[in-house]
Amino acid sequence: MTTSSPKNGIDRRKFVAELLKQFPEALVVSGLGSPSYDVFAAGDRASNFYLWGAMGGSTSLALGLAVAQPEKTVIAITGDGEQLMGIGSLATAAAQRLNNLSVVILDNGHFGETGMQQSHTSLGTNLSQVAKAVGVPKTLEISDIEELDSLVGEIRKADGMTVAQVYISTEEPQRALPSRDGVYVKNRFREHLGLAPF
Repeated sequence: MTTSSPKNGIDRRKFVAELLKQFPEALVVSGLGSPSYDVFAAGDRASNFYLWGAMGGSTSLALGLAVAQPEKTVIAITGDGEQLMGIGSLATAAAQRLNNLSVVILDNGHFGETGMQQSHTSLGTNLSQVAKAVGVPKTLEISDIEELDSLVGEIRKADGMTVAQVYISTEEPQRALPSRDGVYVKNRFREHLGLAPF
């Protein structure tokens, strides 16, 4: 699969909505900013954990969740900027050899939350290759929405961690804001898992 110019990239909202439609029972951890807006816009549900204020933490949180919930499909949806801040989490996750964890990196080549400065991915860093280098068994680069089926198929196989670098457009859709009440988000998620709130 090939890279594409961010200006001609995939519509992020459409991609996330179509992906999540295929996994209605998945536990979804969304990163700070646009990934959370995308997940919320696709349909709010109790199995979504919107990670506010912890940039770089979505893959690590999804890793812990995948360890704790081995029978569930766990999908982290993050951005290139956030994954760059949590690059070591890819190595830690790969070392766990989990079959139920997937990381979807929405890559527009920019730090969208801080003013659209170029990120390292627009300057030569390839996150799917980084993931492969640290031992992630299944990595994909997606530059066309038609390739979504390949990602869905790899996640459904549940035979090893999957990391997908999805080349999205730099266009920022209108924000769709999930609740910023961390206690509410946490307790709703715990209740979905059959755990008591605290």
